[in-house]
Amino acid sequence: MKKIFLLILCASLFGSQVVMAQEESSEEEGTLTLSGSVDAYFRTNFNAPNKGENFQAPASSFGNLPGFSLGMANIIATYQGKKVGAVADLVFGPRGEDAVFGSPLYANGMAGSSQIVNQLYVYWNVSDKVTLTFGNFNTFLGYEVISPTANFNYSTSYMFSYGPFSHTGLKANFQLSDKFSFLAAVMNPTDMTEFNLNGTYTLGAQLGYSTDLGSTYLNFVYGDQDGRLSDDGGLITDQSSLGKTFQVDLTTGFDLSEKFYLGVNTTYNTTSAGEFYTGSEIQDLDGDGAGFYGFAGYLQVKPTEKFGLGFRGEYFSVFNNGLEGVVGIDPSTGDGGVFAATLSGNIKVGGNLTLIPELRVDSMKEEFFVNKDLNGSKGLASFLFAAVFAF
Repeated sequence: MKKIFLLILCASLFGSQVVMAQEESSEEEGTLTLSGSVDAYFRTNFNAPNKGENFQAPASSFGNLPGFSLGMANIIATYQGKKVGAVADLVFGPRGEDAVFGSPLYANGMAGSSQIVNQLYVYWNVSDKVTLTFGNFNTFLGYEVISPTANFNYSTSYMFSYGPFSHTGLKANFQLSDKFSFLAAVMNPTDMTEFNLNGTYTLGAQLGYSTDLGSTYLNFVYGDQDGRLSDDGGLITDQSSLGKTFQVDLTTGFDLSEKFYLGVNTTYNTTSAGEFYTGSEIQDLDGDGAGFYGFAGYLQVKPTEKFGLGFRGEYFSVFNNGLEGVVGIDPSTGDGGVFAATLSGNIKVGGNLTLIPELRVDSMKEEFFVNKDLNGSKGLASFLFAAVFAF
């Protein structure tokens, strides 16, 4: 009887272990990782005021505050499984607030919990060649990104600043071959990340080509951004409606050698004239579309692992009053432009910390800035020193 009892006990224990092993093996195996960054900077102008209401800065995003200033703290939680995963990307600080400016809709324009959400999405690897992503994700357009750890220059370009920052929707990535990829997306209006207030949707697409030396991406977005076009079934609640927005963007970057790298970004954005509601009927507005276009080149050299030098040259132009308060506008044409030259150093300290001294000169076609005598000026020269820590 003792032997029988021991046999039954052993069989029970063995069976329970088998069941537990089967349950564990049936569960999705994955890893949870935490990463992120912290950054701060100092900024001053050479030829313009640095304090008060007359303080001057380029109209591009981030890194525009005077004196010793805060960037952001970025915390990214990533769960990566065999088939599925999720990303929660949270930001705190001035750079983070600027990045998610379209988020506090749910809090009636006040700072709500979504004010810290930079990205929040889940994904499913349907196969080795197809991945679906659902939620809020940073844009696939452009050369630069929100996180300062992924940009060589600390200040950002005008094209990045006025292209999309983030989208909420569904995107599908297709790996067509070893070199070619394709992305298709349906999304809320640009930067409307919490929910869809307008009831219209934006379409996105990307064709990518990658080799060991670098990558090239051709990007598109198209859609009604204000939700008041009559052919979309919305109610005309205002006297006018913007037309649909179309943007095409090309981004490429290649290693010229072991030490030299060249990147290029060019974009064109236009919004058609739209419609006008007279109170009794809807009329199409005449006139050309309004928008912007630009070109930027990025040349970087890294003589050592701990030091690099990078130059960004950008020309950015606004046409038909496409953007307000960005560049000096000729009132007779509604056109304006700026050339911005930025020279940045990257000094690696201890592997995780990067020091970025930066000189930047912005030169407008029309007077946009003021000098130290508070007279109109077409140019602004500034210096910035940033510290970016990645973990």
